[in-house]
Amino acid sequence: MLQLLMSPRTARTFRGLIGRLTGNPARPLAQFDGIAADPAGLYEADEIPAVETIEAAAREYERAADQARRADRGKRAAKKVLDKLPAGIYGTWRVFRTPSSRQTPDLAEITRIFKANGLGPVPMKQCAPSLKVEAVDVPALAAV
Repeated sequence: MLQLLMSPRTARTFRGLIGRLTGNPARPLAQFDGIAADPAGLYEADEIPAVETIEAAAREYERAADQARRADRGKRAAKKVLDKLPAGIYGTWRVFRTPSSRQTPDLAEITRIFKANGLGPVPMKQCAPSLKVEAVDVPALAAV
């Protein structure tokens, strides 16, 4: 019986009920270490969806991200073998390479040009923060 009351699902339900009762369904996490500032273009306070909608979206995001990680691991393992093969037909599979249409700045050349012209270091900017989700326990929230 105690395990049922301590399950993460029960904790999420309990947290949702407390949020409804207090009128504060979400807590900003900016005070925690290792969390980036929120980007622009977020919901206004009156636009935030219901807690159930947010929980369903977070659950789906976590499930899809886990599937993507597993797929990436499988792809990397297969690529180790396939990358070493010359182009050709192997059984029922054709292995070949095509040129990429993507381009990326040549940072080594840009750095050389900056140094040659005394322009200082190459300007850099931060990448967008990564979206992460994790299920939390009610006691963990209460301790903060």
